[in-house]
Amino acid sequence: MTDLQNLVALSLLPSWSWLHAAEHLRAGDTAGAALQRLLIEHWRDQPDKAATLQTRAVAAIRRAEEHGIAAVPWSDARYPAALTTIVDPPPVLWVRGVVDALSAHAVAIVGSRAGTPYALAVAERLAADLAARGVVIVSGLARGVDSAAHRGALTGGATVAVLGSGVDVLYPPEHAPLAREIEKEGAVISELVPGTPPQQWFFPLRNRIISGLSRAVVVIEAGEKSGSLITARCALEQGRDVLAVPGNVLSGRNRGAHALLRDGAKIVESADDILEELQMCAPARPPGTRSAAPPVDPILACLTPGEPSDLDALAERSGLSPSRLLPRLFELELQGSVARVGGGRFVRVDSSCYGGNTDLGEG
Repeated sequence: MTDLQNLVALSLLPSWSWLHAAEHLRAGDTAGAALQRLLIEHWRDQPDKAATLQTRAVAAIRRAEEHGIAAVPWSDARYPAALTTIVDPPPVLWVRGVVDALSAHAVAIVGSRAGTPYALAVAERLAADLAARGVVIVSGLARGVDSAAHRGALTGGATVAVLGSGVDVLYPPEHAPLAREIEKEGAVISELVPGTPPQQWFFPLRNRIISGLSRAVVVIEAGEKSGSLITARCALEQGRDVLAVPGNVLSGRNRGAHALLRDGAKIVESADDILEELQMCAPARPPGTRSAAPPVDPILACLTPGEPSDLDALAERSGLSPSRLLPRLFELELQGSVARVGGGRFVRVDSSCYGGNTDLGEG
């Protein structure tokens, strides 16, 4: 049996066994020896299990070849070094797109699937600014903040989407066009063999890969029971930094992120905050590569064209204090994107600051 085939067979074992598989591999066992040990230790009463696993592994490899999916096993030099440091790395990564994108400096951006326009705009802007400086954005291709982060990154760089299904079974299905765009310069990846349908319990598992690939995890608008907090917890367990964007304290939609801030997570208001925390001097993009399109401005996302809003209303929507909000409004006014009207109110007058994309929904 080939090393790849044995590693795929290991990945087909229940998720609780992956930690033990990693321990055996780190101890110097071959993939075949690690598989044999685990089968003896836990499935001694199932003598046919080895043959079943090998048959399924062969079928997975064949399906990957037919669909142009790259298999990147633990033993491959292209396997991302960052993932080898977590306690339960996937035995195999299945990749559509550019495998080298997995080894670049990366930051994860995660948040609510039902994000407010403010949260989506912040995610898109942060991702665009980081990607323009050579940082790869990692997220989960989910509705809401995840997809906004991917779209922002695509304006000027690369992004990696980590799935809770096989890479040829996209979920949610409406993000298939987005996935195809990601594959051009980034990657869509999964630890699950091709053909695996999405299951509820796969998504918490994939969160450890999102954080494991990244230098830091940035949480945007997460409730008290948000799956983004699982990613943040994985990051802390893996020794990664956790950062959070403050939001509206009245709506209750950001209590999870605010809890992270109370526990010591760094406040993020711009890409510079993230780079400073990580002590990263992200390289400028090489000449001839795409430059970033004008990023979405989170303040503009809080303004409806033609409908004036006063400062208190904008502060409530954005989660920013009036003292921090006013300078940004004045800057946008100088740019011609915002106008002041009677009663100290502001109105958005230039929708082009959305980079031509006014769809801030779930995609």
